[in-house]
Amino acid sequence: MNVLALIIILLTIFLGSLITILSSHLILMWAGLEMSMLAVIPALMYNSNPRSTEAATKYFLTQATASMIFLLAIILNYNNLGSWEFHYNTEYYIFTLVLLALMMKLGLAPFHFWVPEVTQGIPILSGLLLLTWQKIAPLAILFQIAYSINSTIVPLSAIMSVFIGGWGGLNQTQLRKILAYSSIAHMGWMVAVTMYNPSMMLLNLIIYMFLTTSMFITIYINNSTSIASLTKMWNKSPLMISTTLIILLSLGGLPPLTGFLPKWMIIIELTKNNCIFMALSMTMMALLNLYFYTRLIYASSMTMFPSTNNMKTNIHQSNNKNNLFLSPLIIISSLALPLSPIINVLY
Repeated sequence: MNVLALIIILLTIFLGSLITILSSHLILMWAGLEMSMLAVIPALMYNSNPRSTEAATKYFLTQATASMIFLLAIILNYNNLGSWEFHYNTEYYIFTLVLLALMMKLGLAPFHFWVPEVTQGIPILSGLLLLTWQKIAPLAILFQIAYSINSTIVPLSAIMSVFIGGWGGLNQTQLRKILAYSSIAHMGWMVAVTMYNPSMMLLNLIIYMFLTTSMFITIYINNSTSIASLTKMWNKSPLMISTTLIILLSLGGLPPLTGFLPKWMIIIELTKNNCIFMALSMTMMALLNLYFYTRLIYASSMTMFPSTNNMKTNIHQSNNKNNLFLSPLIIISSLALPLSPIINVLY
């Protein structure tokens, strides 16, 4: 792809999300989502092949459907109130339509089916963009309507997302699909706490982005796309696979790593609001995530002894620049739990 075209695409993605985040006008929110959605499609097809074309088509159809539902909600709101903003007297069903549209865009259950297939069919860095940056704009809208969303749909979707995110990853051998199911589970945790403490959802998003970015960059540097390819990392960089395993455990929420912090705070917040069953259900289902991450670690580091054979591994050149960029991400992804007292005061 032409460098200038790539810069324009990335700039449009960034500006689209920024417009949505900073706007209170509903048409501008919708326009920002559309800019970001249409600009990311060429990035998904960066490696031109039938698989990436299929993934981009699935992504476009899902996101376009969600955008139409969101636009319908905007038109209905204007028809009822004559305003391009949401108000306290906005009809309840309009907020429900907006919530359904945002669930489709975020890949929450039961609208999660596109996430693993699209993530698996696109390049690694495009998958990073899809599972991190593209979540910001819909979550920003959800943040604005947090106290008006349906109190029945959200808990059900959150519990289903955490369950599917854990259950779906059990039989996967491809790292991108595993990270996609991890994304579904993390979105479930974020949405669960949105009704009670939207600021805590932002904390979860920031930590999730650090963890996912660290993992994607690690597998990109080492060109590891499956569990089998992880075992070959022992021959090139034992330290790199060790850090990969730490990031995986942090993604699973194992204490005392960073990934445990948002889950811990969300469980406390749900308990304070008498959502005992919801907190208990999500905690038990989170063990599924931790199980398949532990199984992944076992398969990649304990079942195959590091050999000295000439195993040909196509690993991207791991230079000092990559290490300098990756090192702080790994530190934040694994050792930020001692900051919990400060974060608890802020939130």
